[in-house]
Amino acid sequence: MPATGDRRRWFALAIVMTAAFMDLVDVTIVNIAIPSIQQDEGASFSQIQWITAGYALAFAAGLITGGRLGDIHGRKRVFLVGIGGFTLASALCGLAVNPEMLVASRVLQGGMAALMVPQVLSIVHATFPAHERGKVFGLFGAIVGLGAVSGPLLGALLTEWNLFGLEWRPIFLINLPVGIAGLVLGSRFIAESKAPRALRLDLVGVALVTLGLLMLIYPLTRGEELGWPLWGHLSMAGSVVVLAVLVAYERRKSARDGSPLVELSLFRVKSFAAGIAVQTVFGVGLGVFFLVWTLYMQVGLGWTPLRAGLTGVPFSVAVSVAAGISVQKLVPRFGRKVLQAGALVMAAGVLLYVWESGRYGLAITSWQMALPLAVMGLGMGLIVAPLTDAVLSQVPREHAGAASGLINTVQQMGNALGLGLVSVVFFGTMDDRLTPARIGPAYVDAFQNALGWVAAVLAVIFLLMFALPGRPAQHVEGGPAEDRAEEKEPALV
Repeated sequence: MPATGDRRRWFALAIVMTAAFMDLVDVTIVNIAIPSIQQDEGASFSQIQWITAGYALAFAAGLITGGRLGDIHGRKRVFLVGIGGFTLASALCGLAVNPEMLVASRVLQGGMAALMVPQVLSIVHATFPAHERGKVFGLFGAIVGLGAVSGPLLGALLTEWNLFGLEWRPIFLINLPVGIAGLVLGSRFIAESKAPRALRLDLVGVALVTLGLLMLIYPLTRGEELGWPLWGHLSMAGSVVVLAVLVAYERRKSARDGSPLVELSLFRVKSFAAGIAVQTVFGVGLGVFFLVWTLYMQVGLGWTPLRAGLTGVPFSVAVSVAAGISVQKLVPRFGRKVLQAGALVMAAGVLLYVWESGRYGLAITSWQMALPLAVMGLGMGLIVAPLTDAVLSQVPREHAGAASGLINTVQQMGNALGLGLVSVVFFGTMDDRLTPARIGPAYVDAFQNALGWVAAVLAVIFLLMFALPGRPAQHVEGGPAEDRAEEKEPALV
């Protein structure tokens, strides 16, 4: 660990936080540009789903393995490989000549993010002494909030400006100078570190997870377009078999060498099992909402990317404000009830949005959307910040790292599944051939239908939260709360 007076560690912090910010912004920046990509490239409905779902799936499948690669081969080395690959994949996205190349490049980008992101807080943990980490994690929380607010606005501005006639491409190409600078400076200022006893890789587990999810998500995205063929139903049924094989294999691997991809013993902890279910279902709801929301505003209502991006500001601000209040003031006093209130408040915002969309139709304005979006943001902020702590509160300290990695993984998997479900709950309600006059009303109706599903998802989350601890635990079994805080942070990424 560098000496306390060594200024190089602050340069290292700036570099890894810039990389984390780049990943956070990339997720939100793409959503706002999806309609422009669809129009410019002539992408099908399933292809625009895979532009976002492909990234989420690759990111989810590689997260735990990426963390272990850093422990084994050195966090600095794997971080540099990740940021270099992420930069290259961003260039390929920006230079894509057709939708197929863009989807493939996004999958590569997600895989490289899975190498880069897990190293961020591992490097922080290895670089800063315990008494400085509270300040560092506070800075990291600010970066997360800034990424949530600035991503949609940056995507809207870059798309609206049409720099050099490149249309939507600068949303990816902007990563090039940032990534190259991170690569050069990171090789100079980041200190190398490894885990003293790293777990082995479980590539078979990764392959089974990826195969099972692909067999489920691919038929969902293509089914509506292809008329729900028989092979799609067989594939979705087969995904259950593959995931059952994964569970059996992970049990054997755990008994054989103690380094499974998924630590199945964690699911014996009631709060963790329920929390994983909450994270997965929550990811599904967010995956559905953010894509259909963008399509509703830009395609259905005909708004510009900039107007759509500015419309989302009340949501982002409300999330940031509520997240800070929930952790510092509310959860220590009211415990689990804060998270459950968040689910109900967010559901109320969704239903209010459905009502306003139906009442005002195509004439709805950004100002009329501000109230439901702010209510939704408040509800989401009450959930996202304290949820990880609630899920990890009863997990033994020696398993906290595996548990936090799994939390992040299942949320991304839920997000990918939600994006796949868009073809059912949104596109599935429309006619195959819409006249120009019918596009707006059809998108409004489809948006209301999709939001009805999101409200139902939030009701399920509310019920699942009864299995979470009633009060935040002050100690993890086997170690102090400070140790848990250090381990849980990757789930925020």
